[in-house]
Amino acid sequence: QVQLVESGGGLVQAGGSLRLSCTASGRTFGASAMGWFRQAPGKQRESVAAISSGGITLYAASVKGRFTISRDNAKNTVYLQMNRLRPDDTAVYYCASRSSGIATFRTGDYSVWGQGTQVTVSS
Repeated sequence: QVQLVESGGGLVQAGGSLRLSCTASGRTFGASAMGWFRQAPGKQRESVAAISSGGITLYAASVKGRFTISRDNAKNTVYLQMNRLRPDDTAVYYCASRSSGIATFRTGDYSVWGQGTQVTVSS
């Protein structure tokens, strides 16, 4: 059973940067698409970025140009580099994996989820 562990969240001022990491256990990481999602208080979970097994990336319009998703298959880790953070980026960030290598933004396509890491951006 694959398990995902996120790290790297924290408190940062608007305009600052954070890098989230998500490390997966199991031997199928390289064949899996990975996604980052976030959920703010009182709001639905929303997609942030996703990356296919081959490195094709997807970004939500709200983060395009500010966030970068990447993966290191040798380390079973996916990253989310977040620059020029804004207060409305405040949320719990979750990484997720799916058995297919095709990246999507549909939460239902992802079968394994991490526990989440809090990102708080102060104004």
